[in-house]
Amino acid sequence: MKAVLVRNGASEKAEDLYLGDAPTPKLNDGQALVRVHAFGLNRMDCTQRRGQYPLPPGTTEILGVEFSGTIEDAGTTQWKTGDEVFGLTYGGAYAELVAVAGPMLTRKPSELSHVQAAAIPEQWLTAFQALHLVGDLKSGQKLLFHAGASGVGLAAIQLGQAAGAKVFITAGSDEKVKFCESLGATGFNYRSGDWAEAVKKATDGAGVDLIVDPVGADYFQKDIDVLARDGTLVMLGLLSGGKVSEAMIAPILFKRLTIRGTTLRSRTVDYQADLLKRFSEEALGLVIDGVKSKGAGHTLQIHKVYQVSQIVEATQEMEQAKNTGKIVIDASEFLKQ
Repeated sequence: MKAVLVRNGASEKAEDLYLGDAPTPKLNDGQALVRVHAFGLNRMDCTQRRGQYPLPPGTTEILGVEFSGTIEDAGTTQWKTGDEVFGLTYGGAYAELVAVAGPMLTRKPSELSHVQAAAIPEQWLTAFQALHLVGDLKSGQKLLFHAGASGVGLAAIQLGQAAGAKVFITAGSDEKVKFCESLGATGFNYRSGDWAEAVKKATDGAGVDLIVDPVGADYFQKDIDVLARDGTLVMLGLLSGGKVSEAMIAPILFKRLTIRGTTLRSRTVDYQADLLKRFSEEALGLVIDGVKSKGAGHTLQIHKVYQVSQIVEATQEMEQAKNTGKIVIDASEFLKQ
């Protein structure tokens, strides 16, 4: 089969991604073989490309964790050949075919294209998990999400509002802040001001109840400072590093704060399957309604769609943080092989 590969197995440069040949995946018990129609790009893909992301045991080295497509071989799963699906995998989505555990697939709604469906899994499930399974967000609370213009951030804005929360975000440009505010969030440009002071002012000094932070070290102290009493910090990533040299930790005690870390890729099949099922039942309808109403309410924010042959350009766009929303690869070139 055709797949996007990395020259020499690992590289710092996106230019070392190329379209080559790879063995067709062999199915294990409980897996289905999916013909990929579209797949999404994620920053973890870049980390893996550089050889810095430890893979779960037995995972293919082919990049990619989210996709949409059709069942090529149902194996021993409940699916049928030709079923249209989308879902998560531990790896291998940057390819013509991918082997996936049956429970990590869900049926693609007819209202969504394959490109739209491929934009859902990682960002919406990550946001749903962080807000509801980990952060226990409740109606009336205040939520702060860093990197609000990312795919996960835009999903979190919409999920947070659906839960009845007041949503704040940080982003790196006035343009990105404005876009997030068009979705109903209150935004702060971290490059042009002190976002922590701005959050305090916006909440009359009370702070926020839940922070979801993919940034890490650079924001840790300010996160602690702006959390309200009994607030929760959910660590979602370490974009600025994982080591904090000095921090005033007394507020963790005095404000009774909770700090939790979470990942999605390292979770078990059962966990991811349950998450996908719950999301499909509780939130997928909101996405569909938004798409049907051409952008009103809950909707997908797709920054740009590239072809497989443009994988280098697409990856560079993401690495340079030029995107507001999701970058998706239309894999129709695979279907023409």
